[in-house]
Amino acid sequence: MNVTREEIHRIIDEIPESQLPTVLRYLKRFTDASDDPVQRALANAPLDDEPQTEKEKRAVQEGEADVRMGRTLSTDTLKRQLGL
Repeated sequence: MNVTREEIHRIIDEIPESQLPTVLRYLKRFTDASDDPVQRALANAPLDDEPQTEKEKRAVQEGEADVRMGRTLSTDTLKRQLGL
C-alpha cells in the first residue's frame, strides 16, 4: 500500500482536539526507536480485547462523571499532595 506523508497529515488534521493526546502517545511508539526490551514489548503488546466486566464499566462511568463535574486534580496538584 502506497501511503504518503501528506495523506497521513490530512487525516491527522481531521482528528478532534480532544483525541490528540491519545494519538500522540500512539504515534510516538513508531518514533521511539528504543533498545529497551520492556518498551519494545509494551509497544508490540496486543490490545486488550476482553469484554469489560460490569464493575469495570461502572468504574469508567464514575470516572467520566468525575471529569464532567470537574472533580479532577492536575498532575502538579497531585504531586504536591503526595509530596513528590
